[in-house]
Amino acid sequence: MSARARIVGWVMLVATLALSVSGVATWSILLARLEDRVNAELANETEKLRAYATRGPGRFAPTVADLLTGYLEVTVPDGNETYFSLVDGRAARRSGVEPPARLDDDRALVARLAVARTPVAGWTDSAVGRVRYAVVPVRVTGDSRRGALVVAVFYDRQRDEVDDAIMVLAGTAFLALCVAGLAGWLVAGRVLAPVRLVRLTAERIGGSSDLSRRLAVTGDDDIAALAGTFNRMLDRLDRAFTSQRQFLDDVGHELRTPITVVRGHLELMGDADREETLALVTDELDRMKRMVDDLMLLARSGQPGFLALGQVVLADLTVDVLAKARALGERTWRLDEVAEGVVVADGQRLTQALMQLIANAVRHTGAGDVIAVGSAVRAGEVVLWVRDGGPGVPAAERERIFDRFARGDTAGAGLGLAIVGSIAEAHGGRAAVRDAPGGGALFELFLRVPWRAE
Repeated sequence: MSARARIVGWVMLVATLALSVSGVATWSILLARLEDRVNAELANETEKLRAYATRGPGRFAPTVADLLTGYLEVTVPDGNETYFSLVDGRAARRSGVEPPARLDDDRALVARLAVARTPVAGWTDSAVGRVRYAVVPVRVTGDSRRGALVVAVFYDRQRDEVDDAIMVLAGTAFLALCVAGLAGWLVAGRVLAPVRLVRLTAERIGGSSDLSRRLAVTGDDDIAALAGTFNRMLDRLDRAFTSQRQFLDDVGHELRTPITVVRGHLELMGDADREETLALVTDELDRMKRMVDDLMLLARSGQPGFLALGQVVLADLTVDVLAKARALGERTWRLDEVAEGVVVADGQRLTQALMQLIANAVRHTGAGDVIAVGSAVRAGEVVLWVRDGGPGVPAAERERIFDRFARGDTAGAGLGLAIVGSIAEAHGGRAAVRDAPGGGALFELFLRVPWRAE
């Protein structure tokens, strides 16, 4: 069963239970009120007879029969009621409205009611169901005969009206449930549409390995959040697969040349040039190892755990990098600027990136040329840089110089600058290059990391 059907089914079940409980409670309340109303009607008729006998025309009646007859003439019962009088144990007169059933013809009932000496109420059965009655004995001074007024309410007839009302209510509730079920089915379909799109998109991706599909995110509810999360998951998968393919392509492309060189020299190696060939092969193998290490580093750069975050003092980082750089060559080493502050970053990765930029600057400068290191905080963004006095980077190469194995007239080929760019991106920033003031190249790392001033 689909989620849509389950949701609508549970909603309908809960609504049905709620309406059923409400219907039963309403029916019970109406029946209780009906019984109270019937008892109140019997009591009211008793009071009306007493008032008639003491204050109305009935006080001039010479006999008990005349009193009861006069009262029946002026009192009109409802459709589900009947009144009749008893005189000397026999039914005498009946109200003018035809009752649903003739109780005054029931001799056993009349005999049972005639023995009452005080007002009593009770139940009896009739052709139309149960009847609630009250017997009010009557005596008139000067008349030795005994009389009584019988007030009867056909309870089941009135209860049938309550049952009819409940049936109408049940029918209305059933129609409301049908409408609610249809509306719930339509609403659930619209609400769960993104979930179906997630499933269909996942199926299409599984069948074609096409990670470019995305879900349209509308609204700000939980379903929209699910679609957004799914899209972000696809983004991560797409980047991971792209990185994997690029890694395999890079490995295949870059290792093919040294392997070919090694194989060719091994095939042509003779006894005379054995040492020279071994040296060349060893050098190529070392280069391959460095390349594999760099490729593995790049492959891990987009994965969690690439950075080991901690508190990094910018001034110490800048000064330490410059001290390590002095051993790379005879250059004019300078410290442009030192930022005062502490950032949350990976100090070792930042050192690795700066040392890579310095090594690149050393390769493109000569003895005595200027290489400077600096750090600053500008507009809430941490900036680290390496400046050199070399030939600089042509504008046409600046956009792709941080790509893997980027080739150019001055950039050369390799993975060093790609690693620098990956470290900057891992810190939420970017790497860039531009012309340095006075000539040369200025490589900058813009990092969006938490920091505080010291």
